[in-house]
Amino acid sequence: DPSVPHPCVVINSSASTLSISLNNSSIIMMRSMLVSLLLAAPSLAYVTPSLVRRQGSSSSSSSIRRPAPQNPFGIRRGGALSSAVTASSSYADTDLVLPEFANLEDYLSYMEKVSGLPQGFAIGTADGQFISEEAPAMGKLPIRATVIYLTEGATDNWAAVFTTNKFPGAPVIVGRSRLAGGGPLHALVINNKVSNVCSGGDGVADSELVCQAVADALNLPGGAGTVLPSSTGVIGWRLPAKELATDVVPQAIENFQSESALDAAKAICTTDRYPKVRSKTLSNGARIVAIAKGAGMIEPNMATMLSYIMTDASVPKENLQTMLSKITNKSYNSISVDGDESTSDTVALIASNQVENTDEAEFEAALLEICQGLASDLVRNGEGTAHVMRVAISNFPGTDLEARRLGRHIVNSPLFKCAVSGNDPNTGRLAGAIGSYMGKYCRDADVGDMSLSLGGRTIFSNGKFVLEGDAVEKELSDHMKNAEYDEHSDYPPHQRFVEIGVDFGEGKGSSSATVFGSDLTAEYVSINADYRS
Repeated sequence: DPSVPHPCVVINSSASTLSISLNNSSIIMMRSMLVSLLLAAPSLAYVTPSLVRRQGSSSSSSSIRRPAPQNPFGIRRGGALSSAVTASSSYADTDLVLPEFANLEDYLSYMEKVSGLPQGFAIGTADGQFISEEAPAMGKLPIRATVIYLTEGATDNWAAVFTTNKFPGAPVIVGRSRLAGGGPLHALVINNKVSNVCSGGDGVADSELVCQAVADALNLPGGAGTVLPSSTGVIGWRLPAKELATDVVPQAIENFQSESALDAAKAICTTDRYPKVRSKTLSNGARIVAIAKGAGMIEPNMATMLSYIMTDASVPKENLQTMLSKITNKSYNSISVDGDESTSDTVALIASNQVENTDEAEFEAALLEICQGLASDLVRNGEGTAHVMRVAISNFPGTDLEARRLGRHIVNSPLFKCAVSGNDPNTGRLAGAIGSYMGKYCRDADVGDMSLSLGGRTIFSNGKFVLEGDAVEKELSDHMKNAEYDEHSDYPPHQRFVEIGVDFGEGKGSSSATVFGSDLTAEYVSINADYRS
């Protein structure tokens, strides 16, 4: 309250509140006092310039208590102090293999527990409406924006990988320019519903307008150039940039919180059936939390595939970029739902640099675990997916890239995908897909020692099938049924796979790959027959 001439602190113990009145010249004087107070009382979780609310906090033996954030006074917007945004006070990590879930509520409860944000991040989401210039007869349509903000200032330590599609979305063009320029990053803004790809308007200008709205609302010192945009949704439509900039983005910023990434994981979804989060805490307390969306148009080559990875570890930019590029090949680039590469694929990794002395080998291993987990989640959440195939290729006589391409060829075979959908162990279709790829792209390779397995059982060896009657047929079909789930399910009931092994034989090669793919169901066709509506 600027009318109060001196700092005044009043404690009302019965109400369990701490009221503080400050004039502008006193704020700096009081900062160190409040920081000390917050460190001494970790249950103080929500702070404003005039009120500190004491909130009860619960923890379990599996939860980790984190220190108070370095900026307990919250976020500056337009030069004014606003509601403080504090880091999550307790959290858990996702399991390497997610547990089984009984229903959506069970799944979301688990997601909430593992979605605690790293220090130095705030996230806000908001909904809006727009009328498409390309299809006005559809009336008002929903659109959602998400803003991810680094509360402690811009970071130089960020990395990104984008689609190689020759018709990239305008946000990808802007993002590539930001990355090539080597400048810092202070915020990200993501919208769903419209992908801003090859539209009739100026897509780049529209993306920059939304970035400018974020920069203005947050008073970012580096301006719009420190904001990374992303869009996902219908291709060819103009981005409703005015609606986003004037209505949705400011509301998203008003909704900032630093507790959970789950709202953002929900907000970036399009035809996804459920949100996806993976997290890991390192030995020094640094945390990595990642979200992703996918559903259809999933065959990234870094699909519609977006992933945002946040960490409070301090890792140099060049190391982050090297790690992300390498890990993307082993994760997001090793999946396929339908064989179509999106125009909007983006993976971004942002470090807030709040935790020093990070073991980079440990960090890279955790990053790989998270990205591979999310890659698997993306396929399981694919449009109409009812089975997830996991193809393990070993001793491949070529490069890892070629091995990965073979894996994709297998999971993209329409005949084999349909067989998996029907729990039909039509092993000839599997062998046919492999032979087709090798004949086209690896003609000189020796496949004489190649063996195939399905569900751990050898089904092909020394150039011949090894199938021994009805018992084997039933065993293979049961394996597929065990991996099945309802293609309409709004949560992942289990983490089982149709396991496929392709081994070219000892000494034939040293390359390998693991690729995830989905089956092909009538539900996939139904979704994509009327996607825009």
